Amino acid sequence: MTSALRERRPAEEADAETSFAKPTIIAGEKPMAASERTLEADLAAPRPHVAPAASLLRFITCGSVDDGKSTLIGRLLYETNAVFDDQLDALKRDSKKFGTTGEDLDFALLVDGLSAEREQGITIDVAYRYFSTGHRAFIIADTPGHEQYTRNMATGASQAELAVILVDARKGILPQTRRHSFITSLVGIKSVVIAINKMDLVDFAEDRYEGIKRDYEAILPALGFTDVSFVPVSAKNGDNIAARSPNMPWYRGETLLERLESVTPETFDAGSAPFRMPVQWVNRPDLDFRGFAGTIASGSIAAGDPVVVLPGRRETRVKAVWDRDGEVLSAAAGEAVTLTLADEVDVSRGDVLARPDDMLAAVKSVAAEILWMVDRPLVPGGRLVAKLGTASTPASVRGLDAAVDIHSFAPKPANVLLMNEIGRVTLGFDRPIVAASYEESREFGAFILIDPLTNETLALGVVRTVNDDEPLRSSAEPGSTLNELKALWLGEAADPDRRASILRYRMAAAVLFGFVGFLFGLHPGLAMVLAFLDVALRPLLRVAFGAHQTRHTPEGMPATVRDGAGI
Repeated sequence: MTSALRERRPAEEADAETSFAKPTIIAGEKPMAASERTLEADLAAPRPHVAPAASLLRFITCGSVDDGKSTLIGRLLYETNAVFDDQLDALKRDSKKFGTTGEDLDFALLVDGLSAEREQGITIDVAYRYFSTGHRAFIIADTPGHEQYTRNMATGASQAELAVILVDARKGILPQTRRHSFITSLVGIKSVVIAINKMDLVDFAEDRYEGIKRDYEAILPALGFTDVSFVPVSAKNGDNIAARSPNMPWYRGETLLERLESVTPETFDAGSAPFRMPVQWVNRPDLDFRGFAGTIASGSIAAGDPVVVLPGRRETRVKAVWDRDGEVLSAAAGEAVTLTLADEVDVSRGDVLARPDDMLAAVKSVAAEILWMVDRPLVPGGRLVAKLGTASTPASVRGLDAAVDIHSFAPKPANVLLMNEIGRVTLGFDRPIVAASYEESREFGAFILIDPLTNETLALGVVRTVNDDEPLRSSAEPGSTLNELKALWLGEAADPDRRASILRYRMAAAVLFGFVGFLFGLHPGLAMVLAFLDVALRPLLRVAFGAHQTRHTPEGMPATVRDGAGI
């Protein structure tokens, strides 16, 4: 999800340039099954150099607690020779001290590094691990399954392209499995692999695998997945992880690693979208230079291109494009650059540079789905701070439209939102903020809500729709003068019945005014002219004397306020 949902990653990411070898088979030798591999055989195996992978896949493992997520990742690292010899020696010692697998290696300890995680045997924080094969490089986010740490799972999912959702073959689909599946769908992941784990504990029964598969397929219509595959595995023993398992001859599909190597996940194509760049910092090193720095969210930009500054829609041109090495001709999505503009315009952090023909606009209200992440309930009307992209603004939840039933994924009425519940809300901003639906843009469709007193992150959310009746538009927009005249004579109310009532009132007042003139001796023709002038000039007279023909809502204030909203 966007920079709004991104949290600081572990320091290991700096070492992501290291690539590891894929296991090789010497000609004439019979490959060993995963369950036959030993620590000594792995230590003795050669580790050839592997060419750089052609692509990178970011994925997460998620599911309920104790479904084997950390063990699965540890086994993947082991099977791809992404574990060094000293790490294997340490794993052997730690497995005897902390492990839960008896005399066998506890691969979960390769990922669970916190002392609390090892003591309790659960994952608490998001752990990132990196490995590569001859076909692809991978960044894995191991996310916690415990309900208390759902926020960490959502953070890991926000930057993933694919999700491996684990299901314990003994327990089947649990409420936390459903919750993680919905959050995976919420953040826009379209490709998932359902890994039915611990098949060794159900005697590799095909009917058990088929039963869980049917149960999960029943909830797929409520999710937004477009690419779903099922793989029966045993993470502890390595069945169907990197090599096909002889214990499940009835399964003829890909192994988990083969699926990860071959999948092409549906992702946000930032390169084909129009140019958009949220301004992160005003670069002002001296009196002769003023640049606007940020990371290009989508599209490309070059010197001389016209741009508009949102939310004010002030138009100008790009004078020059700078990156860390100096001035360049152009830049594209994902690059951090500094732009200088041809005109002196007011641009600050939180503003957005876009193409003049871009329909992106600043709004003061959005309909969104949020995940409430703290142990105190959400009550509509409370004061919050919304952070969307690089912009921050005071905000409030104007209305809690519904909560999502985690068992059926159906909306249900709710007055409050409790911890780890997902709700559909109407969110109002104190000042216009540039936003778009999450389906259109991750950068401008994802946000977090922050407590203004404690600076605690309260919720994360995605924009579903922006309110079309509230975008901030330029006063020079074509047709704005006509609209102002229309509002002056017909009334500002958007309701057609209200406008018809205003017209009836004016006509009745004009007829009465002309009739009074006729009673005082005016010629009937002059009385009709007087009535016409009353209809035409009354709105102008009311404006001239500071009156209003209808009750007017000041800019920035909602026209209606729901029960529980702060006013």
